[in-house]
Amino acid sequence: MPAGKIELLLKGGTVFDGTGAPPRRADVGISGGSIVYLGDGPVRAERTVDLSGLSVCPGFIDCHGHSEFSLLADPRALGKLLQGVTTEISGNCGLSAGPLRGAVRKRREEDLKEFDIPERWETLEEYLPILESREPALNFATLAGHGSIRGSVIGYSDREPTAREMEEMKLLLGETLKAGAIGLSSGLIYPPGMYSGSGELVELARHGRSVAGEFIYASHMRSESDGLLEAIEETLGVGEGAGVAVHVSHIKTAGRQNWHKADAAIAFMEEAIARGLRATCDRYPYTASSTDLDAVLPRWAFEGGAEEEMRRLRDPAERERLKAELPGDDETWEGVVVSSVPGERGKWLEGLSIREISLRMGKECREAVLDVLAGEGIRVGAIFHGMGEENLWKFLSLPYAMVASDSSARSPDGPTATGKPHPRGFGTFPRFLKNFPGGLSGAIHKATLLPASTFGLKGRGMISEGYRADIVAFDPARLADRATYGEPFLLPEGIVHVLVNGALAVSDGEPTGLRPGRVLRGGE
Repeated sequence: MPAGKIELLLKGGTVFDGTGAPPRRADVGISGGSIVYLGDGPVRAERTVDLSGLSVCPGFIDCHGHSEFSLLADPRALGKLLQGVTTEISGNCGLSAGPLRGAVRKRREEDLKEFDIPERWETLEEYLPILESREPALNFATLAGHGSIRGSVIGYSDREPTAREMEEMKLLLGETLKAGAIGLSSGLIYPPGMYSGSGELVELARHGRSVAGEFIYASHMRSESDGLLEAIEETLGVGEGAGVAVHVSHIKTAGRQNWHKADAAIAFMEEAIARGLRATCDRYPYTASSTDLDAVLPRWAFEGGAEEEMRRLRDPAERERLKAELPGDDETWEGVVVSSVPGERGKWLEGLSIREISLRMGKECREAVLDVLAGEGIRVGAIFHGMGEENLWKFLSLPYAMVASDSSARSPDGPTATGKPHPRGFGTFPRFLKNFPGGLSGAIHKATLLPASTFGLKGRGMISEGYRADIVAFDPARLADRATYGEPFLLPEGIVHVLVNGALAVSDGEPTGLRPGRVLRGGE
């Protein structure tokens, strides 16, 4: 029993502690931003919140986010906060807030301008105080992006690093880890990550382990479709070669022709685990992915950076070569939907499939997609439909799989309320809890303690005395995601209270205006 009065007592809820254990009726006492009491005895409190009829669990940890810039533009992060997300791990898919030097800084300049962000920085150490000055609603941890590191040193050249460049990349990784990054991420379908070989990744990951001790390598693999199995072998091989933990980002079997590969992909993971590798994965509970539209282009299109990519789109001969390497069937393009364009001129494209756009343009699909990219300066987001529901839940049911949104933090109004983004930014966690076939305790574990322990977030992810008071109270009977592909900014239902570091950021389903998030350097 705590001595004296506690600051806040959450009374009468059904507590899921995050471990996967069955729930129990208990009160939760909070002081100084931490949990100081868990039990059912009489407790003196300065303030009591009645949670009768509600389920209580640790705040959800979105272990795959992309909010480096959106949190600067709108630190309210309402799309995630109102889902019950209290912590995001950013810096995924090879892109992190630092380092941003040379060609990478130039390429990211348009993102900063789009969000009207006035500050500029080159390192993670410079970036984190800027984020702290915004007082974000969520806790923020980040990986070091391999693409940001490589691009800062080599640019967008399709070649191996020289010995000197390799040492410079190691130096940047070490500096980024010392500034607070918790591991290394790669994005091997994006430039410049796609130009790296396995040996480069092993060498960097091994160096990261020597700097940070505990270390994780998270990868958006080289393929999630036709080359899926080879990509998983490569990713696991990087972990084994470097002696580090491996995390497969948004594991999937993209394209109907690849759905049958799920069992083989899982077998590769489990064979590596049996050999002693610490391997995990994450997944969002939707059958469509989302990324830049130019991801459909062949590898050679990106070399030299954005200006060279645009030149190739406009050069008649190179354009014909690009067209020849794109899929020619209408069915593929019916499943590719434009989600965002930067200017007003192309707003009519948002929400339409490439097939629909091609019909309006009076052109075939391959011509239409090249026209859209060239016309919008390649700054086009897209949603890609092509996954199966059965495999989705097969992956999410794995004991080492966790749920994640793979989205940036947005709000339903303000500077981030643009386009028609993937609904996962507003619905992932309620959707997962409502539909996970393994029960509520198991679902909560995958959204809380499992990502906290995987990524080394200390004192979070569990309701237990001494842990930080990141807490969600929700009504299981009302829990629902409402965001759709057509209306992606609709807020979920059933999330009643959200506490971040002991402060009520959401009360009775409404944001309080408090933004009590912290930057978690090194997971602290």
